[in-house]
Amino acid sequence: MMAVAAAQKNREMFAIKKSYSIENGYPSRRRSLVDDARFETIVVKQTKQTVLDEARTKANEDPNMEDAVPEQQLQADEVPQMEENQATSQDEIDDAGLTEEEVVLQNAASESPEAEKQVVRAAVVVHLRDGMGSLGRILKAVETYHGTVVHLESRQSRSEGVQFDVLIKVDMARSNLLQLIRSLRQTASFGSVSLLAENNVSVKAPWFPSHASELDNCNHLMTKYEPDLDMNHPGFADQVYRARRKEIAEIAFAYKYGDPIPHINYTETENKTWSAVFNRVKELMTKHACSEYVAVFKKLEDEKIFVKERLPQLQEMSDFLRKNTGFTLRPAAGLLTARDFLASLAFRIFQSTQYVRHINSPYHTPEPDCIHELLGHMPLLADPSFAQFSQEIGLASLGASDEEIEKLSTVYWFTVEFGLCKENNEVKAYGAGLLSAYGELLHAISDKPEHRAFDPASTAVQPYQDQEYQPIYYVAESFEDAKEKFRRWVSTMSRPFEVRFNPHTERVEVLDSVEKLDTLVSQLNTEILHLTNAIAKLRQPFC
Repeated sequence: MMAVAAAQKNREMFAIKKSYSIENGYPSRRRSLVDDARFETIVVKQTKQTVLDEARTKANEDPNMEDAVPEQQLQADEVPQMEENQATSQDEIDDAGLTEEEVVLQNAASESPEAEKQVVRAAVVVHLRDGMGSLGRILKAVETYHGTVVHLESRQSRSEGVQFDVLIKVDMARSNLLQLIRSLRQTASFGSVSLLAENNVSVKAPWFPSHASELDNCNHLMTKYEPDLDMNHPGFADQVYRARRKEIAEIAFAYKYGDPIPHINYTETENKTWSAVFNRVKELMTKHACSEYVAVFKKLEDEKIFVKERLPQLQEMSDFLRKNTGFTLRPAAGLLTARDFLASLAFRIFQSTQYVRHINSPYHTPEPDCIHELLGHMPLLADPSFAQFSQEIGLASLGASDEEIEKLSTVYWFTVEFGLCKENNEVKAYGAGLLSAYGELLHAISDKPEHRAFDPASTAVQPYQDQEYQPIYYVAESFEDAKEKFRRWVSTMSRPFEVRFNPHTERVEVLDSVEKLDTLVSQLNTEILHLTNAIAKLRQPFC
């Protein structure tokens, strides 16, 4: 029990206080890179719809589903009045029925009397028609139904006829939570009331960062491989290592857009670990790494950023990347969720850890560490073609559905992390997971695994392996060929709008109006004019 309590305490220490994932209806659970949204793909939709219809019918017929108030009566001047709600649009749920999330909640509550009374944490979004004056009524209702408010935030609404959207997270018994939602929904001053569940994917106007400064809100961590929680982690029994990890993680948590990247005074042990991996990578890269990687690696050595004696600092690496491709680095406390990580790439920002793997396992790490980031990712992020490919994956993720995030993450896994490419009729590695782990590198280029031609449509649904070597690797003809195939595949995604990154304002723009398209066409015409003039001058004979 003590170990469980300690694990829970450590989990809370690593919890993020605010994430746009929760605020905007995206899944809020901690998950791995390609395990982001399987609900819609695992559950057969026809079966699910049947279950929902039956549950809603039962709810309408069951007299016990009336708004019975627990213990004390609701006072008309204290809590939401039971008024007739205004007409809702067709894609909103009728007050008399249950939403999908409420069906799941009701089914869980009906398992036993204990389950009905079990306190759960839920996120509820209420749209206020009459402004913040209605907020007190919501809080009083939560109190009446014996709930505890654990988080509350508001923002101006983008919906017509609604002044504010309020997100409120509560701890409350399952049965009371259902009654709370139904009573709030019957109040005319509220536009709508939504219960957000783990698998909520019905966001009509998804929020995503439009400027790099908004990445401060995109730091939702996944706790899959934390040394405090995973007994198989090499540093699980090392209290000194675990304390060091917490120290460096807190530095990343405190980082804000525009800050210089904090300097880490790496220990002798950490530099020794770096040196061991650095020497092994340098030994193998000439024969097995793609030419783009080898070229940038040499440049990093020439500029004394890559030296075997010490770990590079993220700030000096970030300055190097900005000079070569416009990419920059941002410190991360651990492995981010897929949506947050991919969103950063859209701004040519790579979220990098600063902690070092355990000395007992220098050639393998169960999670990204700064050695993996520096030796695996950084050289190719300084290559213009690869940097563009990475940014396009990020741009494709903005506003994508959970199912599409899962597919994009899988493509990222089999390309940026474990990708192979052809070069002079030989197979070379460009994936960071291969270039920073010599064991899997030698396995990948051997005859043991299956090599398939890179095709985004099939790659996106291929199961991956994160505990052992991959049985399948995808081989691209070239970076350019991979980009072209990726662009064609992305064009088939369900997102009803296009986005672009404006390098002048460093903002992501949604191309959803004629005026924006006119401006873009004007800019492109100017660029084409410059290119045409340049070609004409180059073709002129020398005098």
